[in-house]
Amino acid sequence: MSEKKDIKISAAKGRPMLSWVGKRPLRHVTAFPAQHIETFAPVEKCKASETSESWNDWPAAYTKGGLLFHGENKEVLAHLLANGFRGKVKLIYIDPPFDSGADYVRKVQLRGGAATAKIDGESYALGEQIQYTDIWANDNYLQFMYERLQLLKELLTEDGSIYLHCDQKKKHHLRCLMDEVFGQSNFKNEIVRIKCNPKNFERPAYGNIHDAVLFYGKSDDNIWNEQVEKADSEDMERLFAKTTENGRRFTTVALHASGTRNGPTGKPWRGIFPPPGRHWAYVPAELDRFDAEGKIEWSSTGNPRLINFADEKGNNRVQDVWTMKDPTYATYPTEKNEELIGRIINASSNPNDLILDCFIGSGTTASVAQKLGRRWIGCDINKGAIQTTAKRLQGIIEEQVKETVQKTLLTTKEFSPEPAQLSFDVWRVNDYDLKIQRNEAVKLACEHIGVERVASEGYFDGKLDKKMAKIIPFEHPLSPLDLEELKRELEARPDVENTIVFVCLGIELSARTWIEDWNRLRKSEHTVNKIEVIELRTDAKYGNFIKHDPATAKVSITREGDQIKVRIEDFISPTILKRLDMDMPLFKAKITDWRSQVDCVMIDTAYNEKVFNVTFSDVPEKKNDLIEGLYILPAPADTTTVAVKIIDMLGEEVLVVEKG
Repeated sequence: MSEKKDIKISAAKGRPMLSWVGKRPLRHVTAFPAQHIETFAPVEKCKASETSESWNDWPAAYTKGGLLFHGENKEVLAHLLANGFRGKVKLIYIDPPFDSGADYVRKVQLRGGAATAKIDGESYALGEQIQYTDIWANDNYLQFMYERLQLLKELLTEDGSIYLHCDQKKKHHLRCLMDEVFGQSNFKNEIVRIKCNPKNFERPAYGNIHDAVLFYGKSDDNIWNEQVEKADSEDMERLFAKTTENGRRFTTVALHASGTRNGPTGKPWRGIFPPPGRHWAYVPAELDRFDAEGKIEWSSTGNPRLINFADEKGNNRVQDVWTMKDPTYATYPTEKNEELIGRIINASSNPNDLILDCFIGSGTTASVAQKLGRRWIGCDINKGAIQTTAKRLQGIIEEQVKETVQKTLLTTKEFSPEPAQLSFDVWRVNDYDLKIQRNEAVKLACEHIGVERVASEGYFDGKLDKKMAKIIPFEHPLSPLDLEELKRELEARPDVENTIVFVCLGIELSARTWIEDWNRLRKSEHTVNKIEVIELRTDAKYGNFIKHDPATAKVSITREGDQIKVRIEDFISPTILKRLDMDMPLFKAKITDWRSQVDCVMIDTAYNEKVFNVTFSDVPEKKNDLIEGLYILPAPADTTTVAVKIIDMLGEEVLVVEKG
């Protein structure tokens, strides 16, 4: 996985076909290599224990277990196609951005007592951390989804299914995209999910309390496991409106069905013919049995109807309206209910099948798949999402390991489904490992320079006076590739005549030449689309913007016989200090326990300086719990390298490595 590959994508041929400015069918995509970052396998033998036949065609480059990718999902999906996963995913669930014009944030606060303590009337809250920005131009949003749907189709098995979660604003557009990519004939359902109480009381319209899930198969032969749910009392009264003399609720249904038959069901029963164009739904012997059991209601005109009693129908077949609200106290934006995902996974996959979610967010899909004995792949461009998902899965797998041991000891089957794997690996496609998250960096840069964010924009990040501003990702300098992307955008949007301002940390020499040639053709005063550059490292007015003081930790790592002792003695995050608007002395005086800044700790007692294998993890169960800070672990027999990874409450990582 060390080289780039060009992957061909089959054309979408479904109808109808939606059109938008700048529509570009995806014919091929470049697949970048991935770097193995981290492994979690709480019991070493578990990592190699995935021996079921479902793993036989698993790509050799990956160990058998869950896969969590940090990267832009288009690049991750291309990477999966290039590395053996084409046509192997049984079920896809995605909850993509809804084009809502909102910044999605998660609440961040310190751990322990500091989470609720007060300083001058303010809590130790670190505020809101942007997880991703859902601000698009309509055309860009459609292109974004179109490309990813085409890639996802390539990954599905022929009997696979895809569920796309969306809201009322984009549902009609996404339905057209799904028809085009997967084919109108493969549409199965539009599921209406009741999500909340109405919130738009002041708007002159009906309150919106639902969103939608679009369900498509790749073919007619999609996996389907019938789902049932217990009928509530209100349903029972509505569906079984009649009562017998002793109060037993019932309803009646027709005993005939559409279509004519030449056999016994097409002939008269007890002298009664079925209505024209219909036949009896049961053979005469079955009809006689129903009548003998008192399950046929005869009308005054002699028309028979089958009686269904409520007490014999405790469960209903699940229909396309679901009442499943999101978690009440979700800490991650757009976090979904596990029951919702569980129903989808149970209905459209079987144990050991492979599940994919390329907008993994807080990790609900992977978590439920792990609990239900499915294999899984998840990815997200946001590092906070990867960290949140990894922590969540570590807790689930550790519980499953304990349950597996208990199950062996008690020899009982009264446990949750057998796990498909008891380990997972974290990979990175391209380098999105910023010291500060991309969306937060964009926000800070806009505030520093004075860029006004425009909610309706997709490509540009906002306006600087009358100029359109575009902030280049801070992990790479402004390059000719960025400029060519701008050129394509302007060709698709001839109405944009503003000067363009690129904001970047650096600029390639070839990009400077490109801009000089571009502007040379635009020397007159009224020429449109001139290009300017603000280089944040060197600009006289805006320079010295990015000055990141990394978090630091004081860690003691010692070897005592056959044990390794790790003691975290201190930790400080300048970013957290800035968020609290406190200097170091005040922080130390008011918040005496440094552990309040730390979200979790992971240790690798045999670090190979390439992949971090989680030998031990300290992930506090509750928000107010603190990490331990002192860890005594078994030592490898030979000289080893110990690595300690500390993640603070804002997601910044500190890695301390020491040989011992």
